[in-house]
Amino acid sequence: MKDMKNIEFFEDVSALQLGSRPFYSANHDEIMAGYTTDVYFVKTRDLLRENGTLDVPVVAEIFSKEAGVFAGLSEVLSLLRGKGVEVYSLDEGMSFSPKEVVCRIHGLYSAFGMYETVILGFLAASSGWATAARECVRAANGRPVLCFGARHVHPAVAPVMERVALDAGGCAGASCILGAKMAKAEPQGTIPHAAVLIVGDTVKTALLYNSILPERESRIILVDTFKDEAEESLLVARALKKDLHGVRLDTPGERGGVSPALVREVRWRLDVEGFNHVKIVVSGGLNPERIKLLLHAGADVFGVGSYIAHGTPRDMTMDLKMIDGKPIAKRGRLPGIEDNPRLRRFL
Repeated sequence: MKDMKNIEFFEDVSALQLGSRPFYSANHDEIMAGYTTDVYFVKTRDLLRENGTLDVPVVAEIFSKEAGVFAGLSEVLSLLRGKGVEVYSLDEGMSFSPKEVVCRIHGLYSAFGMYETVILGFLAASSGWATAARECVRAANGRPVLCFGARHVHPAVAPVMERVALDAGGCAGASCILGAKMAKAEPQGTIPHAAVLIVGDTVKTALLYNSILPERESRIILVDTFKDEAEESLLVARALKKDLHGVRLDTPGERGGVSPALVREVRWRLDVEGFNHVKIVVSGGLNPERIKLLLHAGADVFGVGSYIAHGTPRDMTMDLKMIDGKPIAKRGRLPGIEDNPRLRRFL
């Protein structure tokens, strides 16, 4: 888009013309310029400007009706930095209760009011992903949980989700390159079934993988493509020996999925042949309940995709609680600042 300008007046919306674009996601400049806000906030600017109150000092508080794990603050701070506002908030990764104030903003309404849509969107989506990730991490009881959710969401937000899953949700790793890098981690993953199918043999694939992979990378091999999972696990373990770090079970639902019985059998057979060092990585439709069952059966690492990606957003609400130093609220809400000693100042 050429000559991008901030949305200041409703007429700016009418004049906005979009050129052709390969993808339909908003870019960073469009978000900062106000192009992703709800239009009634732009109309509000015109109305308050006419009334002479656009620059009134206000205090806004944000809460959710549901409990969850707080995330998305870093993007809110990037949006508001330099706008002359003060931001008090929970830290990312902190749990919150229903109706608890999670963030408070002090400043001129003109400085941040138009961004209410964006601020709430940052927090709602990210807190939903963080909450789902934390549920899986707790279920794993100290064993690593990897976020494999990128394929379940629009690629424009996949890095956001995976960064949140690590930094706020507690996941040990992520498969999306950009998401992992944003969390200051290296992306993690094995090889897809496509590689095994094209090579035509699991053991040959494992040997090739071992030969091309840098020493720093763990050798984890998918073992459900052609043969019985326990049989493939043993064949791969015999071929790679001490080089093999783990086997991954990703059995499709058409064959019953990854079951506790399957995990127990693979673990037993590996141990009997002396491959106690080989970890069992499980993936495919995992949720907290299944993680607990597979953990008890002997699984070591859990790759979770759709459960985190489909984490229900924690709907956020922003209310004005002070206007020009006076307590105020709409009907049904309490006027004035609600104390929360867990908040700390970020801006």
